[in-house]
Amino acid sequence: MDGHFVPNLTFGPKMVADLRRSTTLPLDVHLMIERPEDWIDRYAKAGATYLTIHVEATTAVAATLRAIRAAGVRPGIALSPETPVELVIPHLAAVDLVLVMSVRPGFGGQTFIESGLDKIRAVRAALTAQGLGAELGVDGGVTPANAGRIATAGATVLVAGSAVFEDADGISAALTKLRRSAITS
Repeated sequence: MDGHFVPNLTFGPKMVADLRRSTTLPLDVHLMIERPEDWIDRYAKAGATYLTIHVEATTAVAATLRAIRAAGVRPGIALSPETPVELVIPHLAAVDLVLVMSVRPGFGGQTFIESGLDKIRAVRAALTAQGLGAELGVDGGVTPANAGRIATAGATVLVAGSAVFEDADGISAALTKLRRSAITS
């Protein structure tokens, strides 16, 4: 987050580099920043596995996605709740991840916006119609109460923050609850 595209600021390439030294797990870097094309090389060098950009954050979406892949990173594209799905459809063949934001980007602890389910279904249908295997992620307001509906709508990646880190039973129990809800749908 850059304080412009969204009002908050968060860590940058140095944190990604520090994390990369500590893990071999994939690092999915969701860039909620203006002009993400200016940051590709820094995040690629830092060790990002995925770089997800917002379709609303650049006027050069296709070129930015190509540059991400050329840098050896898997490209992703995100859309905010108010953004029509039609803006990401032309880019589906160029990405390995589509991220549907189900809250307004930039703040944790928000409630899931139910219209996100329609967007998930629409993106899943477009991916299937085009024979594409990109992951379909959902970020925002994901909880055990809605994870099943989100997975049923077609999501393959659920991003949860508050539901995991604020669970009174602890992180491990929270993850188990989310997995069970998503799988039993």
